[in-house]
Amino acid sequence: MISLTDSQKIGMGLTGFGVFFLFFGMVLFFDKALLAIGNILFVSGLSFVIGLERTFRFFFQRHKVKATSFFLGGVFVVLIGWPIIGVVLEIYGFFLLFRGFFPVAVGFIRRVPVLGSLLSLPGISSLVDKIGESNNMV
Repeated sequence: MISLTDSQKIGMGLTGFGVFFLFFGMVLFFDKALLAIGNILFVSGLSFVIGLERTFRFFFQRHKVKATSFFLGGVFVVLIGWPIIGVVLEIYGFFLLFRGFFPVAVGFIRRVPVLGSLLSLPGISSLVDKIGESNNMV
């Protein structure tokens, strides 16, 4: 079992609540307040989990400037009150930031019994193969 420090446990809670509020804000037709709260909780939770210095190093690497600007720009756009445009910018930035982790995640999900069989369905398998074969490690 993985041992977590108290600040990492707090970070996991903040990140979980952030994802919940982001999802709930999208379900409720892009509610500005819920999306703003979700963004703030997600980013602060990430900082608690991996540490402030590692968070800055992750987001502000030279080759991730475009991805970081789209992600944080989307957060800012949501905070000023344009939720749909902000969420689109955030999603694009998120995929650019974390595209190196997708092959690892796909490989893990393929080993899970029920989810692995879902990923091998004809329509889904070609899409998952494209995501899983990404050689662009971040």
